[in-house]
Amino acid sequence: MKITQKIEPDLQKPLTIAAMQDMGDVGSIVIDFINKSLDTSVFREISSSLPGYVIDNGGFIELPEETWEYRYAKDTIVFGGGAGQPQSNEELNEVCQDVINIAKKYSTRFIYTVGGFHTNRDFGKEPKVFVTTTSASLADRVRKLGVETTPEQSIITGFNGLILGFAKQNNIEGIGLYGELNEPKIPQYRSAKSILKTLEKLTYQKFDDTAELDLMADAVEDKIRAKGSLDL
Repeated sequence: MKITQKIEPDLQKPLTIAAMQDMGDVGSIVIDFINKSLDTSVFREISSSLPGYVIDNGGFIELPEETWEYRYAKDTIVFGGGAGQPQSNEELNEVCQDVINIAKKYSTRFIYTVGGFHTNRDFGKEPKVFVTTTSASLADRVRKLGVETTPEQSIITGFNGLILGFAKQNNIEGIGLYGELNEPKIPQYRSAKSILKTLEKLTYQKFDDTAELDLMADAVEDKIRAKGSLDL
C-alpha cells in the first residue's frame, strides 16, 4: 500500500464514517453524498499496489489507480468511497488497520460503516435499514432509538463488515448500517437514502436534501423498464 499524508487536520474527537464500494454501490453512494453535503477536504490518501485487473484500451493496457481518500469536516472523518475494494486479504487488513490508526490518532468517538443488505423482500421504494454493532449493550442503545438491528446471524465480508471487527479489537465503538436491496449489480440510491436518514438519527448530524437520490433511482428504474433488462 502507498500512503500519502497531505495535511494534518485540526480534529478533536471526531466520529469516523468509513465505507467502500459494495453491493449496489451503496457504500460509495453514501460516502460521496456525505462528502458533498459536509464539503469535506482531503487530508490523506491510501492506494493499492496489487491491482486485481488491468484496463484494455484496445491494443494496450493500463493499470487501474485504486485510491481511497480520507476527508474531514468539523468533528468528522470520512473515509472510502472509490470504485472498488482491496483485492487481497493482506491489503484489506492493511487498510482496516490504517483506518483504526487514524481513528486512534484523533481520538475518534465512533466508527460507522455502511453497505447493502441483500433480501428477497419486496420493499417497494422504502428499503429498511438494519444495524449491527460492536457490542450487545450498544445494540440495546440503538434499539431504544427505534432503529432495527440485523434479524439473524450472518457473515459480513469485505471492508464494510471487517472494519467493525477491527474497531472492536481496538476498543472503539462501531455501528454498521446496511440498507435492503434486491439487485446487487444495480446502483441502489434508495438504499443509500434510507441509510443516510438513519445515520442522521444516530449521529445527530444533518446532511443535504436526499431528493436527488430519488431522482437518480427513478432514472435507473426508467432505464431498466425501457430496456426490459437489468443489464445497464
